[in-house]
Amino acid sequence: MPEEKNAAVVADALVQNTAQRDAAKQDLVRKHAGEAAFFDVDNTLMKGASLFHVARKMYERKAFTLSQAAGFAWKQFKFVMRGENMEDVHSVRDSALTLAAGITVDDIKALGEEVYDEMIESRIWPGTKALAEQHLRVGRKVWLVTATPIEVATVISTRLGLTGALGTVGEVDEGVYTGKLVGDILHGPAKAIAVQLVADREGLDLDHCWAYSDSANDIPLLTMVGHPVVINPDAKLRRHARENNWPVYDFRSGRRAATLGLKAATVGGAVYGLWRGFAKFRGPRI
Repeated sequence: MPEEKNAAVVADALVQNTAQRDAAKQDLVRKHAGEAAFFDVDNTLMKGASLFHVARKMYERKAFTLSQAAGFAWKQFKFVMRGENMEDVHSVRDSALTLAAGITVDDIKALGEEVYDEMIESRIWPGTKALAEQHLRVGRKVWLVTATPIEVATVISTRLGLTGALGTVGEVDEGVYTGKLVGDILHGPAKAIAVQLVADREGLDLDHCWAYSDSANDIPLLTMVGHPVVINPDAKLRRHARENNWPVYDFRSGRRAATLGLKAATVGGAVYGLWRGFAKFRGPRI
């Protein structure tokens, strides 16, 4: 029958188109074998520090006090305004380790899913996400490299359809965090070491790989790849990028006006704003 013949022709065409697309995809994968892109998370993929949002969610669950929450908030405020500071990074790390002791791995994984849905997804820079998707589209692997706990980094990577994540690993005993790290926080030079290990394992040619970051602390990572790219840079990294002719993307709309407004604000006003930001999560007053 004519209808059956037409249906068969259409089915054959669909199969051929699918086969052609699959073949083209495999060609891309082969063409870019040995290539990958590595993205920092905080202030590069998303606005602010992901660990801050983990801490805020833990506060909602009454894992620590309001005064401790205010400390996290103040560090987040400084991080958004001036970029990473090693003293603050280590302070947040030590506080987070203390607070994590006794929490189960399953709880942190569930918390990571909630944090992504409620706080991180809306803070992802569309421009950075588009860059990651472009790498995936041509067949490159894309990894996150971040000081964020590996459980949270893995959630972000999975939700965005990326290849995987490298993050800070907490020591676990019988499914419960001990409050210690396995190794050190994945930050600064430690990121470069981790990426080299991935490159060795995956057979990557770092001269044909990309790395993206906002912080001068990640210069060791950026200089080890053939294609360093700077996103939303701090002042030191911006100077370094200019001196070395690295590409720079800045997705922070209204950044200059916001900075001038914040500099004009009093310290008391800033602290009050931080307090109000956390107060909405305290629940009803008794």
